[in-house]
Amino acid sequence: MKPASHLDGIPSTPGKFKMEKSSYIYRMRWHSSLPRLAFWCFLFMALIFVLFFRSPSSLSAPHNSGGYSDLSSPSRRYLQNSDWGGPAWEKRVRSSARIRSQNGMSVLVTGAAGFVGTHVSAALKRRGDGVLGLDNFNDYYNPSLKRARQALLERAGVFVVEGDINDEALLRKLFEVVPFSHVMHLAAQAGVRYAMENPSSYVHSNLAGLVSILEVCKSVNPQPAIVWASSSSVYGLNTKVPFSEKDRTDQPASLYAATKKAGEEIAHTYNHIYGLSLTGLRFFTVYGPWGRPDMAYFFFTRDILSGKPIPIFEAANHGTVARDFTYIDDIVRGCLASLDTAEKSTGSGGKKKGPAQLRVFNLGNTSPVPVTDLVSILERLLKVKAKRNIMKLPRNGDVQFTHANISSAQEELGYKPTTDLETGLKKFVRWYLRFYADGKKGAV
Repeated sequence: MKPASHLDGIPSTPGKFKMEKSSYIYRMRWHSSLPRLAFWCFLFMALIFVLFFRSPSSLSAPHNSGGYSDLSSPSRRYLQNSDWGGPAWEKRVRSSARIRSQNGMSVLVTGAAGFVGTHVSAALKRRGDGVLGLDNFNDYYNPSLKRARQALLERAGVFVVEGDINDEALLRKLFEVVPFSHVMHLAAQAGVRYAMENPSSYVHSNLAGLVSILEVCKSVNPQPAIVWASSSSVYGLNTKVPFSEKDRTDQPASLYAATKKAGEEIAHTYNHIYGLSLTGLRFFTVYGPWGRPDMAYFFFTRDILSGKPIPIFEAANHGTVARDFTYIDDIVRGCLASLDTAEKSTGSGGKKKGPAQLRVFNLGNTSPVPVTDLVSILERLLKVKAKRNIMKLPRNGDVQFTHANISSAQEELGYKPTTDLETGLKKFVRWYLRFYADGKKGAV
């Protein structure tokens, strides 16, 4: 397997019921409950209307790296997109997914305009695999960055279809046009803290979206092998370090973590019933060029340069908050190795023919770094002193530390991270300064 090259050199383009003795009092309470009863009946009927009478196309929406369609929220602006299909469109799909190397694979990458999705798609294309992207370009963060990533992939020969992973008609059409041998499912609603503001987006993308992917994959013939993004967040409130795949994952600290844990259980079910080959990857704090603006290293860089104070969290009793920062190229190598070692699914026509592969791996760097050290490195690279605002770690799903045990990935995937934090941040800062140099890329 060829090592993944960096994308930072390319030009920018998470009561009791008690019967009252007085019948009068009872009647009064009954009448006073009527408005509430009417309200709940109305709510129930509204829910039935949404579920059964709303057209499937209304659930299709652009996104960052996972399906999401909370159209009732005024803070979300979606461009409804049903502009797919037709001879010209199918030709682009086939061309993008055409295998150009011996023993190559055809891969559908969901969330292709996301951070990890862009790097994985480009790496697959470079080595000659057929690659088709799918993304709905939502506005969880500024879509201009996703559009720039899309342009990057277009130049590399990767077509990114604009659509939602919950649009099963679109998914089935893609498999009708191209019999994908593999799916790299990276689409998800990311961010730990945002789950407190918009929990439904996580259910829609990370749960319903995953089920949509698996439903289509189980029914096509041949069934593809699937590699999908779980998260280190599943370790939740564990205190044993480093985190091992054998550790308990039943204490999530955030809704985001809970949806990823639920995703692992859903994957187990589809593997058991339908014979889908499934590999889950628990990413540990991925960073690098073309990254996500909601990640600390990214907005720390922005705020340090603009002279704004940055929040430095500390745990109880001034405890250190640390993360197992993992550079994007190391993550890409782990993703490609997972695809290369994935066994074929064993089902046919939605029926299991035999046992199928089911795996989960940690992809981390194994070297947790205090967030204060991250800031110090950025100060040196930017040549600007940060205005540090020391704050208590909020109870919003953030955990004090993450630390990956990668022995399973080393043994089965040959995974070996090679980039330390300072080296990786140097590449990120170089990309950031170039990408936002002209001030025309939009706010992040």
